[in-house]
Amino acid sequence: MLSPEKAHHFTLSMLKIVLAIPLVSQIFRSMHRVEDQRLEREVMGLKFLNPVGLAAGFDKDGKHYHAMSSLGFGFIEIGTVTPKAQVGNPQPRLFRLPADEALINRMGFNNEGLDEMVSRLSKEKPKGVIIGGNIGKNKLTPNEQAVRDYELSFEALFPHVDYFVVNVSSPNTPGLRELQNKEPLTRLLTRIQELNRAKAKPKPILLKIAPDMTNEQLDDVIGIVQDTGMEGIIATNTTISRNGLNTSDNDIQNIGNGGLSGKPLKQRSTEVIRYINEKTQGKITIIGVGGISSEKDALEKLDAGAALVQVYSGLVYEGPSLIKRINLSLLNR
Repeated sequence: MLSPEKAHHFTLSMLKIVLAIPLVSQIFRSMHRVEDQRLEREVMGLKFLNPVGLAAGFDKDGKHYHAMSSLGFGFIEIGTVTPKAQVGNPQPRLFRLPADEALINRMGFNNEGLDEMVSRLSKEKPKGVIIGGNIGKNKLTPNEQAVRDYELSFEALFPHVDYFVVNVSSPNTPGLRELQNKEPLTRLLTRIQELNRAKAKPKPILLKIAPDMTNEQLDDVIGIVQDTGMEGIIATNTTISRNGLNTSDNDIQNIGNGGLSGKPLKQRSTEVIRYINEKTQGKITIIGVGGISSEKDALEKLDAGAALVQVYSGLVYEGPSLIKRINLSLLNR
């Protein structure tokens, strides 16, 4: 009954209220968490309580990672954050496609900025839950100066997150995907790794890629990731494709531009995971995301070569029981 964006904020507000009631909070957590050592994963030198994570975009400002950890996630990725606060694209900018169990968004990296996120992350974090930081560039920053935006976010977040994700694959910031091209991507990742290696204890850095790449483009990305010593790849971000949807063409045209997520992305995302895994002989870490709305979907991505998986749109349509169901299916297996 609510618009998608209002529903998002309302649901998170209600979750915070529930978790503020001590006894209710304990019952809620016990209902959703699956605690079993067999679910633990050692990935990228980090210990994950389980392999199911929350994808970036759900908690853009690091306001809700405490509440979301109560749903049983093994890790939570916050952001995408940019150095300066920005309002993002005009509303409406988030759309449901119920016939496809999908979403289209053109949020445009709306966030309150780096300083606000750092302030929140300085507080005590949920016990055992890995926190990732997804970083991007401001809309008004020209691509020639984009490296500086990523540098600022990396340095400021370094003491507060467990791993980083370099996001150059959102379709909702004009020109951003041009940074996936060989020369600018090499320059960006080389610089971030220089900063990382200068630290006493470097942290894992992954690259988040679009599902709309050709195999030749994927080969370039794989080579750059390996040459720069990046830890791995998150496959994949949202797609600009509208192929094979049940939603009417007229409705799709009325919605307009944006990244498509949810069930229609499942097959392509898994194909990209499998391709990267086979091409690298399993030598780089892959986090699989895109179209996971059931236990079977998650297992398919893990079987294709993902070490971990993330959910977003599936959480919207299936509810928080999805996380528990995936973890229980892993235990049953």
